[in-house]
Amino acid sequence: MARIKIVHTTEYHYRSPVGLARHRLMLRPDDSHDLRLHEAFLEVDPQPSLIHWAHDAYDNSICLLEWPASLRAERLRIVSTVDLTHHPDGPPAPVYALDPSAEAFPFSYDLEDFPDVARLAERQLRDPDRTVHAWARRFVADVRNARTLPVLEAMTHAIKAEFRYEARHAEGTQTAAETLALGAGTCRDFAVLMMEAVRSFGVAARFVTGYLYEDTSGTTRGGGSTHAWCSVYLPGAGWVEYDPTNGLIAGANLIRVGMTRSAAQAIPVAGGYVGAAGDADGLYVDVAVTGARS
Repeated sequence: MARIKIVHTTEYHYRSPVGLARHRLMLRPDDSHDLRLHEAFLEVDPQPSLIHWAHDAYDNSICLLEWPASLRAERLRIVSTVDLTHHPDGPPAPVYALDPSAEAFPFSYDLEDFPDVARLAERQLRDPDRTVHAWARRFVADVRNARTLPVLEAMTHAIKAEFRYEARHAEGTQTAAETLALGAGTCRDFAVLMMEAVRSFGVAARFVTGYLYEDTSGTTRGGGSTHAWCSVYLPGAGWVEYDPTNGLIAGANLIRVGMTRSAAQAIPVAGGYVGAAGDADGLYVDVAVTGARS
């Protein structure tokens, strides 16, 4: 296990004083069997008139910020600091005991689970030329011998090996078909590609946003964004996490913050301002993660 401190700074600058609309934050991990949250602090400048904590439709912890309509600001700074202990499932990758019905791939969910995972098992993005469908089928070329865990592991490692990672600061996420055509993408793009590939078999997958740490060197620092990966629902094992960007399986080195059906629902900091379109004068984001073995 590892003791982790995360400082996530988001800072907006404006050319002229602007009003601040409601902001929605997804920055706070929830306690679970693999995450124990010790402390969480949120610093916001200018100070909001309302800070409201809630859970969204997926039971993620979110924070809503509101300011007086009369307020005008030239800068908005949000700093989230969390201190937690992570008890990952791996490495080494654990041996999961799947239900017998889920050992062969692809599998079908039983009548008890299906109503709860059906929407997550549907393709969400257009694939007019069926390129994602074709790419996914290569992992079950011999369907008679395809086993669930090896198929998902092979898919995870193939994305890491075959696609170029390219940082992109523009908003939005590529479709899975676009990532295949470009041969490159960000962590969000790779997570979506694996989700759509898995969903093409009728298997449920979720988008996961959070943080990545390096638990041997002690410090990983990134100035750009949080990390993204996916989780797949496997009967008997539950939600198993796969990070195709780094070839990580079972949640090793991954701090989960939010889980959603689509990438668009997992924005760490979202909000707007009241002013002219040209008033926005830059965005600064820095994520500092320090970790040490306990």
